[in-house]
Amino acid sequence: MIYRISDLTENNINPVTSRKYDSSWLILALTDSKDYQQMCGSHNGCAYTIKISRPNKDNWEMAVCDFIGFCGANNKNAILVMSETDLEIARKHYGSHQYNEAFLRENEPPVLVHSTSLDSFRQIGRDGMLKSWNILKKEKNITENQPIGKLLGDPADFSDYIMFGSGITGEIIVNSKQQGKIIMDENAEYLTGARLYFDAKKMAGDGLLIRDGCHIKVKDTLPLNPYLIWAATWDTLGLAGRISTPRIFATEAEKQFKIFMEAANP
Repeated sequence: MIYRISDLTENNINPVTSRKYDSSWLILALTDSKDYQQMCGSHNGCAYTIKISRPNKDNWEMAVCDFIGFCGANNKNAILVMSETDLEIARKHYGSHQYNEAFLRENEPPVLVHSTSLDSFRQIGRDGMLKSWNILKKEKNITENQPIGKLLGDPADFSDYIMFGSGITGEIIVNSKQQGKIIMDENAEYLTGARLYFDAKKMAGDGLLIRDGCHIKVKDTLPLNPYLIWAATWDTLGLAGRISTPRIFATEAEKQFKIFMEAANP
């Protein structure tokens, strides 16, 4: 069920039920913050909350309605924190779009990145596919007790999905997994892993991409063939050693991926 309210106090009391939140609840709040485009997490016992800045986030309307569509399709209890007017604006802008529509939107990147450790990269090569954390745990291919996202308050079923992104986010996650805590410093030294580049247009065309208002993801598994375009590791990038920083590793990978694509498409 989707509920709309105008204001939210971030604590452990659900304004809809007047009881503590359980794991079925998600929140999306539209804000006027100038400090971010979007951010997510759980604070003060509140449910997992996606905050979207109206002035900073282009096509915020799409994110709002993707969230609504994703929650509706997955029987989530969701709270929208925004005015009725803003909700109407979002729905009108969204039109006939769907959260899992089988094409890439104009504002979406044609290439998506998934970063992982070197050991996991070798396992991915043996499997011939990416697998969600929950599948890997079930197969006993990982020993960690919980995914790193748990520290941000990620709901348990987030681990049914493979997450994609861009920039240095993936390297931040790899480093955080190594340290067992969230490390946002892009200049912190860490053991680099692998940075995998996937054809987002082809993934969308095959109906694999899911948008939840904050993330672009794929459920359960993703075969490397035909979606993987290129992979970067410290040695293929020509770095002096495996130890680097998220910023250096991501920057060098982006540079060499561009060269690779230019050579492949003269």
